[in-house]
Amino acid sequence: MTSKKITIDDLAIMVQKGFVDLEGGLSKKIANLSIDLGKLKADVDILKEGQERIELRLANVAYRFEIVDLQSRVQALEEKLGIKNQK
Repeated sequence: MTSKKITIDDLAIMVQKGFVDLEGGLSKKIANLSIDLGKLKADVDILKEGQERIELRLANVAYRFEIVDLQSRVQALEEKLGIKNQK
């Protein structure tokens, strides 16, 4: 078995190649992370829009206690006026 002697230049080339490979892998990971963050931002934007639509709908909805109060007041007025309930 013959062993090849490694020179300083050979070692420098191997180290440089290692850094290039590492950089290439990191670049791919960073690119994938950027894509994932972009998708996440789009998803969050969609959720925000949905929440805004729900809030707008709820702003126009009467609360249950208000409806119950109004029902009892209308019933009292109908009784005073002698009007039958039209249910």
